[in-house]
Amino acid sequence: MKALFKLAALLPAVLLFCSPLAAQEPDSVLALSSDSAQEVTTFSGTVGLTTNGFSIIPTFSLNSPAVIMNYYVRKNRFSFDPDIRLVPTATKGSMIFWFRYRVVDKGRFSLRLGVHPAFSLIRKTVTDNGEEREITEALRFLAGEIVPTYKITPNWSVGAVYLHGSGLQAHGPQNTNVLFLNTSISGIRLVKDFRLAVVPMVFFLSTDGYTGSYFSGTAAISHTRLPFAIQSTINQTFRSDVPGNQAFMWNVTLNYSFSREFVRVR
Repeated sequence: MKALFKLAALLPAVLLFCSPLAAQEPDSVLALSSDSAQEVTTFSGTVGLTTNGFSIIPTFSLNSPAVIMNYYVRKNRFSFDPDIRLVPTATKGSMIFWFRYRVVDKGRFSLRLGVHPAFSLIRKTVTDNGEEREITEALRFLAGEIVPTYKITPNWSVGAVYLHGSGLQAHGPQNTNVLFLNTSISGIRLVKDFRLAVVPMVFFLSTDGYTGSYFSGTAAISHTRLPFAIQSTINQTFRSDVPGNQAFMWNVTLNYSFSREFVRVR
């Protein structure tokens, strides 16, 4: 458990400093000679503090404030995208390590495929020498995704996500299938340099014979010259027999975003 938490804490530094690339600002990248062979790798991410840590499937929640860390390391069509969500004590949460490939990445239509190993941290009670105590257990999963997206305008797109996950232990969730249908509208001008982005979606969940249908919506307000954004997500159940389902949930999150480009010049 401690090793997993240390991995999550050290991951940004490992990704940033272990690459044998020269860091370049965007203007520097453009200034490189066109005669040079260049390989550009993008390292970006978002770190957020939220009042309620939602899962990547929004009907599931940590029911606690949480830290959410999303990192993206992209080179050409490939990317490595860790997604880490932990309560402050690191006793509950999830660590998902996405490996993604963009099959189609030009024009209005795009298609992305992804696979990941994941650890879901849960609390459970065990009996030790006749005494009951609570521990953190890491459930292991493998999952894959198919993500088609169509861009209607530069700031408006529609898409779908199909996600399948399989448990790697005999207990806990074994087979989960989710279909998301969503649209994303960004860059909506509010006042001066403030912008609004909204992502409404409906999704359908099936896990070990239990099913549910839901609406989820996210709205985020950002400033064009600041790396911070405030967002809120709601999740409303239409119908569900999933154990522990909550009819309505919401949260508020403060995000900090960053992006750097690294260039290997030959």
